[in-house]
Amino acid sequence: MCKTVPLDSKQDTSSAGEVPDVAEIDATDLQTKELNDRLREMMLSGIKKVNIRNVCGQRYIGTRLYTPQHLVMDIEIFGTPGNDLAAFLFGHKITVHGNAQDGVGNTMDAGEVVVFGRAGDILGFSMRGGEIYVRDNCGYRTALHMKEYNEKRPVLVIGGRAQDFLGEYMAGGIVIVLDLQGLTHQSNFIGTGMHGGVIYLRGSVESTQVGNQVAVSPLDESDRAVLDHYVSRFLERFPEVGTKKDEILHHSFVRLTPKSKRPYNKLYTY
Repeated sequence: MCKTVPLDSKQDTSSAGEVPDVAEIDATDLQTKELNDRLREMMLSGIKKVNIRNVCGQRYIGTRLYTPQHLVMDIEIFGTPGNDLAAFLFGHKITVHGNAQDGVGNTMDAGEVVVFGRAGDILGFSMRGGEIYVRDNCGYRTALHMKEYNEKRPVLVIGGRAQDFLGEYMAGGIVIVLDLQGLTHQSNFIGTGMHGGVIYLRGSVESTQVGNQVAVSPLDESDRAVLDHYVSRFLERFPEVGTKKDEILHHSFVRLTPKSKRPYNKLYTY
């Protein structure tokens, strides 16, 4: 049976010679720095999971958790985290029981973020590794400058829809937008400046919604294998959506890829 530090406990668990399996933090009166300091202290003490309750706008949660030893922990957030949740995340798992604000996964390197709600603007900005799953919708400029790094290929799966400028200047990675409510994609300027990676949209888009740098094409077998894998992972995290994988995959999809790796080469002098 796991041991848990109470919500209001501030005791030094290491002095007792025993590290709890699960710790809890009440974030009601904690500023951003205080909360992140406490998270790092708990990770360094050997705690593997932390539940943070009453979160309301604290920023950068999960940002300062890198260690040369690659220590990892699970973080469960109850409330609404502020901007740049999981920025520079390296290997940890963060679950948000609610909505998340702007900049989730900013320059994320590895790990996983799961949002049981919607996410704000610039979701996955400059993300270069790991996976993000959002049950509902997301805001503007999602996957802005997403890129691949060495063997890492970031993945972003959205259960609802995205706003304008999805995949702007995207340089790598995989974005999947499922539109599970069947409301059709309303975003415009999709893939503006895109020069790497791939976007899969369930349903269809008009040519006027897509940037000039983007080619829209049907799926091949390798695309279907990618979707099968990541839709399965999405449904494992959000079984409450009540939709079977076959129902999702039997619907039509389109693939968006860049026409060129250097869409603005005519503007350069070299």
